[in-house]
Amino acid sequence: MERSLEQRYAIKFCVRLGKNATEIFQMLQEAFKDDCISRSQSGRWHKAFKEGREEVADEPRSGRPTTARTDKNVNRVCEVLRSDRRLSIADTLNMSTFAVHGIVTENAQGLREACAESVEDQKELRVSRCQELLDLIQNEPDFFLFPATTFFCFPV
Repeated sequence: MERSLEQRYAIKFCVRLGKNATEIFQMLQEAFKDDCISRSQSGRWHKAFKEGREEVADEPRSGRPTTARTDKNVNRVCEVLRSDRRLSIADTLNMSTFAVHGIVTENAQGLREACAESVEDQKELRVSRCQELLDLIQNEPDFFLFPATTFFCFPV
């Protein structure tokens, strides 16, 4: 952003000296090398300054804020996570999934640890269920374990 502002000041200065857009862009490329703004952006700023614009900074504009990570939103996300983890937080709070992901991974540290504990519990449950299934398979197969669809394979 700072490099862009520097280049805008340079464009404004060159416009006052009477340089045209092509000359200004060549000078910017020579001075800023790889950090140079694009030719079209340089041309837009040249035109704006030539038409009398004095302000170098961007004009304020409406729209979505650059970040949704405010203290209020962090608290809202943590509250929803504590109440029901299966909800879609982004839909519930009307926030982007990207913003919610950032809040959960960076700001909700206590919840990460609680989630890790629940994952461990789930893992133990899965292991015990699998062990039960293995025990069932090792015993003699029981007729009632097979699905009822086998009856329909033979004509009556």
